[in-house]
Amino acid sequence: MSEKYNILFLHHSTGNVIWKGGVSKLKYKIGKTGNVQKWFSNYNHLNNTNYAISDRFFPARDPYGWNNYPFDYYTIWVKNSGDQPYKQEPTLEMLTKDYDMIIWKHCFPVGRLEKSPDSPDINSPVKTIENYTLQYNALKKKMHEFPETKFIVWTGAALVEKATTEEQARGMKEFVTWVKEEWDDPEDNIFIWDLYQLQTEGEIYFKNEYAESEVNPHPSDDFARRIHPYFCQRIIDVIEGRGDTGNITGELK
Repeated sequence: MSEKYNILFLHHSTGNVIWKGGVSKLKYKIGKTGNVQKWFSNYNHLNNTNYAISDRFFPARDPYGWNNYPFDYYTIWVKNSGDQPYKQEPTLEMLTKDYDMIIWKHCFPVGRLEKSPDSPDINSPVKTIENYTLQYNALKKKMHEFPETKFIVWTGAALVEKATTEEQARGMKEFVTWVKEEWDDPEDNIFIWDLYQLQTEGEIYFKNEYAESEVNPHPSDDFARRIHPYFCQRIIDVIEGRGDTGNITGELK
């Protein structure tokens, strides 16, 4: 068996649905393994690999607060970087000592964009494309400080039509497009998994048939059951050197 390769997935509720991969909340609560973990167990068995994937809620609800938007990753990993945790949350200096790959994401309120400010502010928690852009550029520079660690960043989760406005939805598509086409550099240690495309299929709203309901933007269990293998395949592609050539949705070409 190959040397152990440690993967950490940082998420909140949207990510947790995909992590479980369609396993019901009740079964998961009583100890049934999530389908992402099962997928990797099967992959390791068939390929004689030792890819160890684990997850954690990040940031935790207390003491930091239940927010995982660009401002929050910037605050913890860039503004308060170093060998000590910030509000009990580990910095990249700490995480990269234990993990070969770190995967991070935002939950769907990332798409509840406000009007553009007169002047963008990297230290502002206000959800605007301009603030996100500054924070993402700072995060990219920070991740580049750890070239031996690979990072996968999920595109922002989409909102169902009844949970957003057309202006917000178009703004979110603009930001996701910027992340994929401009922010993401080839041949570095940062890669994208395109959840947004799987949710919207090229449109601007999370399709109702894939969501928990027409007013609840969490992914449905059926959707998670279908797409969690794409997430797993994207991880494998990145680990095994196909990050810049594989499909960023994880679907096989």
